[in-house]
Amino acid sequence: MDRIYRRIISHRKAVIVLFLLLFAISLVTKNLVAVNYDMKDYLPEDTASTVSLEVLQTEFGEGIPNARVMIENVTVPEALEYKEKLLKVDGVRDVTWLDDSVDILTPLNEIDSDILGNYYRDDAALFSVTIEENKRISAVADIREIIGDDNAMTGNAVSSALGTVNTVKEIRKIAGFSVLFVIFLLLVTTTSWIEPFIILAGLGAAIMINNGTNFIFGEISFVTNAAGSILQLAVSLDYSVFLMHRFRECRKETDNPEDAMTDALCKSTGSILSSGITTVIGFMALVLMKFRLGPDLGLALAKGVSISLVTVFVFTPCLALLLYRIIDRTQHRYFMPSFAGMGTFIRRISLPMVIIFALVIVPSYRASCSGEFLYGSSDLFGKDTVYGQDREAIENLYGERDTYVLLVPVGDGQSEKELSEEILAMPDVSSVISYAHTVGIQVPEEYLDEHTLRLLRSDNYSRIVISADVPYEGDRAFALIEDIRAAADKYYPDNTYLAGEGVSSLDLKKTVTKDMTEVNLIAVAAVFLVLLLMMKNIGIPVILVLSIETAIWLNIAVPYFAGKEIFYIAYLIISTVQLGATVDYAILFTDRYKENRQKLDKRESVVQTVSDVTVSVLTSGSALTVVGLLLGRFSSHQLLAQLGIFLGRGALFSLFIVLFVLPGILMMFDRFVMGRNRIISLTGGIKREEK
Repeated sequence: MDRIYRRIISHRKAVIVLFLLLFAISLVTKNLVAVNYDMKDYLPEDTASTVSLEVLQTEFGEGIPNARVMIENVTVPEALEYKEKLLKVDGVRDVTWLDDSVDILTPLNEIDSDILGNYYRDDAALFSVTIEENKRISAVADIREIIGDDNAMTGNAVSSALGTVNTVKEIRKIAGFSVLFVIFLLLVTTTSWIEPFIILAGLGAAIMINNGTNFIFGEISFVTNAAGSILQLAVSLDYSVFLMHRFRECRKETDNPEDAMTDALCKSTGSILSSGITTVIGFMALVLMKFRLGPDLGLALAKGVSISLVTVFVFTPCLALLLYRIIDRTQHRYFMPSFAGMGTFIRRISLPMVIIFALVIVPSYRASCSGEFLYGSSDLFGKDTVYGQDREAIENLYGERDTYVLLVPVGDGQSEKELSEEILAMPDVSSVISYAHTVGIQVPEEYLDEHTLRLLRSDNYSRIVISADVPYEGDRAFALIEDIRAAADKYYPDNTYLAGEGVSSLDLKKTVTKDMTEVNLIAVAAVFLVLLLMMKNIGIPVILVLSIETAIWLNIAVPYFAGKEIFYIAYLIISTVQLGATVDYAILFTDRYKENRQKLDKRESVVQTVSDVTVSVLTSGSALTVVGLLLGRFSSHQLLAQLGIFLGRGALFSLFIVLFVLPGILMMFDRFVMGRNRIISLTGGIKREEK
């Protein structure tokens, strides 16, 4: 490695020019990456609801109603005028209202109260609107202009449009605060005013190159777009910090900066590389998810961390050597304490901390698996947002509502009529619109206008539109969907298609629940294997993985004890992200402990190790904590906010366990840690090594 690093730093100007060129190219290519804000698009392609949507689009040229628009203080004629205005909005494919279910000339007091109550009550009209996916933002903005701020709209299309616009603004704010905090953090943990900006320059280059190379995916999810850069900053920060701390130490041993940097690179390669590889492995585990949001985030983050590693080993050393004279001229006193006293304190409380740790392992694991989960996108905005207030206004008057579309083969009008009536008789179903039920099987198709016929029939399928007084997800909604599927299969075995937001949420639940155990086990096993190969010691991987996994379980257990619901996607992502992002702290601490044990006894080694690594660990951990909590505080998108809170709180749990629990475990199992047990040799076989 010595020769490789010397060749790199001897060509440092060429390296810097190359990275500047890559940075400039990435500035352009990052704008070529599209962002998708609809979670249902990431369901597996063979999922029933995904296939149903494709058939619906093919047969009828449109999707299902994906927005509810309520206009208050209007008469029936005024509501019809609003319907015409909504239909003229670019991107609106269809608008359904009372006149699609009954003869609008019928006096209101003669219309069935159940039907009337679905569309018009207390002088407020409720429209079901179908908006094209690629025109959501402009269409939602135009609808808001038509109805004004005093009226309300909700639904998947509205939340996706608002998420697109709001998230971009919020992430800029979060990124700005994050960078300012990291600068402050680095200023107080380094000894040069310029060194933080060298570290940030390397991180900035890595983040921009990662964003620019995302164009190879064509499209990324809103989670990746919003959290990817922030996560890469927080996760990769410690690599540069470790290197620059080593460089500072090595410069005390030699006057030659190139020799010092080469020595620093050689000494820190093991810790940085093992930390980086375990992080990449943790993120890559997400690729195995059938729910394609996992691979989307996992590939982008794994690529980002890999680029960060290359940057730390290639670009950052070259930039630091180019500017080392400026680093020397801008020295300031070291603001951080020695932490030797903290090391002594931790050594004294090590046994009680290990006992407490052992006692919480099982309860924290059980609690982490027992939470109440949300699977779809129905609760992505809180009640304090405009969307949340609109949703509350509509539900207060009309209740919770979802719309499903069922496609059945044409040609059997009697079966279609009986199925429609059976579905209408189900609890929570408020209305059914179908050719057989609404028009009548005795009415020939030529008697209908082209628009009405197109909504109800295609060449191959009849379209049954079902309105249900249920939320977009939950036990009631999922039970109703299963009942509808069962009824449809009774009349048309294996030849029907059911689509809707609740249907997608049910399929999402089934998909991500299956993913959970598999992805977590593979992530843990992969990290364990990497540590085993790098540490050449079977005891250390067990200790480190158990320590961080317990931190993860404690993190996820908090909402359970607080009685709060968890977005299952956030739960799934944080389980692998926290493992990959914070196992670095445990690796660094263990490496330094083993290094100190070469010359000190185990008790003194703990004190010295705490003094050696606390600044580095706190720098990275506090950055991850603050960045996560900023995401949780400023994001109106509840999935991103919850993911941020998990990230920030998880980093705190991992920090606490590494600094206060791991020292006691290392002392207790010192014999295994120092290699007096059976170890795996990289050259093959199992052998006994004595030290």
